[in-house]
Amino acid sequence: MNDWRKHAAALAENVTHPQSRWRDAVAATPRHLFVPRWWWKEQDGPVLADGPSNPDLWMRVAYSDTTILTRIGPLHADHAHPDDHPEGLPTSSATLPSLTLQMYRHARPAEGMDILDVGTGSGYGAALLAHRFGNEHVTTIDVDPYLTKAATERLAAANLTPRALTADVTEPLLGQWDRIVCTVSLPRIPRSLLAALRTGGRLVTTIANTCLIIGVEKTEDGGAVGRVERDWAGFMTTRHGDDYPPGRAERFAELRDQKGEEVTTGRYPVLKVMEAWDLWTMLELTFPGIAHRYEQGPDGQRTAWMVHADGSWARAEAHRTDPPTVHQGGPRRLWSELERIRHKLNTEGSLGLYGYRVRVEPDGVCRIMQGEWVATIG
Repeated sequence: MNDWRKHAAALAENVTHPQSRWRDAVAATPRHLFVPRWWWKEQDGPVLADGPSNPDLWMRVAYSDTTILTRIGPLHADHAHPDDHPEGLPTSSATLPSLTLQMYRHARPAEGMDILDVGTGSGYGAALLAHRFGNEHVTTIDVDPYLTKAATERLAAANLTPRALTADVTEPLLGQWDRIVCTVSLPRIPRSLLAALRTGGRLVTTIANTCLIIGVEKTEDGGAVGRVERDWAGFMTTRHGDDYPPGRAERFAELRDQKGEEVTTGRYPVLKVMEAWDLWTMLELTFPGIAHRYEQGPDGQRTAWMVHADGSWARAEAHRTDPPTVHQGGPRRLWSELERIRHKLNTEGSLGLYGYRVRVEPDGVCRIMQGEWVATIG
């Protein structure tokens, strides 16, 4: 792999501008060391890829500006066999370099600051931080002991030695930092994270099930204030074990063809809510906890399901962009909630949110505010 530097230089040219202080870090970091094996997402399920057995492919994938999926459910690609086809949600990856840098820029780090990287993943992000700010100023944590172990070994192979700890971000953390950057999304801001941030320090994170990046500075009272960044991103949500808790797959199966308590014709076409980021975000802020599923057949038939833990559910189905038939049940009308937000977007041209004020209380409750409008998280 003696030619990796030319690939890293090309990646640096792709994801940084010539005057960027991150350019040298990207060009000098052997990203391929952090992703020797990975999962391809194919139509019939994940397929294992092995870098050392195909060096040309390895270089091309490792030094592309793309997210490389390394773990599905509890199975890491490092431990998989070629005939393994794991099911479930992704649980670790090497985030695309441009997004990693995007999050670090929002944190506004400077030389001499102590930086906490939450969500070690492959370890590549910690490598970039250590190269630029020095090993002694960088700590990276992950809930998964294998990830921190593997990252430590691969960082050492790249001649880097930041501190890598196995820790749950929702539990007390050993240390304090000037900057905390989360490349996992948080369902709420843990008290432990605020306690680990020095007064005046800056925290940057995404909020789970939204595209929102919030940047806040810690205040004397132990809380934090800031804004929703005029930017967006999406990351895997924090977990507390080998995998996420069981989802609502059985509930979706029950509702596949169930007739609703209320059957109406929808106003807007069926869409994949989780790819309509502004809609998905506003829906989560106004009615948190909805799970989504979407299918589209080869004939253009679209179906979307929405399920909530309180028993509310909806199913909308239509051919392509035709008005959908909507079945709904339970205490709330989920599709109606979604259409209300879509109507606001269509009539006002924007859902706002970007640039809104953020206040995080010392107990972690987060409020996003604009005028009289307030959304509370946690």
